[in-house]
Amino acid sequence: MRALGITLRLIPILFLGLLLHYVLPQHDVVKVTSTEVIRTDFSSFNRIFYAQADSGATELTTRDLRLINTEKKKTFLLGFMPRDTTGVMVYRNEDTGWIWPPYFKFDSSDLQAEAASAARTDGWAVITHYGWRIRWASIYPNAIAVRPVDSPDVRIIPWFNIFFFAFLIVAIVMIRKMWFQFRERALDPAFDSAGDSLDEVKAGVAEKRSGLRKWLNSWRKKENRK
Repeated sequence: MRALGITLRLIPILFLGLLLHYVLPQHDVVKVTSTEVIRTDFSSFNRIFYAQADSGATELTTRDLRLINTEKKKTFLLGFMPRDTTGVMVYRNEDTGWIWPPYFKFDSSDLQAEAASAARTDGWAVITHYGWRIRWASIYPNAIAVRPVDSPDVRIIPWFNIFFFAFLIVAIVMIRKMWFQFRERALDPAFDSAGDSLDEVKAGVAEKRSGLRKWLNSWRKKENRK
C-alpha cells in the first residue's frame, strides 16, 4: 500500500518533468548542413507535437514543413557536458503564434533564411529549440533561433531556465506557506468546531437513550409489581 502511495505521488512529478523538458528552451551547438521543405501528412498521434501553419495561413491536415538539417555536437547530462563526437539532428521550423508553448514565434520564413545562410558558411551555430526528436513517429524539435558562434566549444548558460526554476521553487515555497497558514487559520478551527458539534450531538443522543432506558425500566418495574 505504501508503494502504491509513492507511485501515485511520483506520476504527477514525472509528468510535470516531461512537460517542462519538452517546452523549456534548449540550446544545441550544430553545424547547419542544409534546409528543405517537405510535404507532411499528420497522424492522430504526432499531430499534437506540431505547432501550426504559418501565421495567416489556413490549418490543414497536410501542409509544407520546413526542416533544418544539422550535425549536432553530442552532449552528456541533457546538454550540460559536451562530447567530442557529432551526430545528425533535424529540426522543424514552424510558427507557434499565440498558442502553446508561448514562444510567440511568427518569423519562420526569416529563420529559414538565416539557417540557409549558416549552411553556406560551413560554420558552427547555436540553435535554440524546444521539443523532442522521436524518429519512429517523425517528430522534430521546433527551432526558435539560430545564431553563429566562433567554435563548437562555446559554453552556453541557460539563463532563462535558471531563472524559471528559481521562480518555480520560490513560488512553490510561498504557496506551501500560504496553504499551511490557511489550514491553520481556517480549516483547523472549522474541523475542531465540527468535531465539537459532533461530540455534542453524540452526547445528546446518549443522554436521550439513557432517559429512554430509564423510562422503559420504570414500566418494567411496574409490570413486575403486578
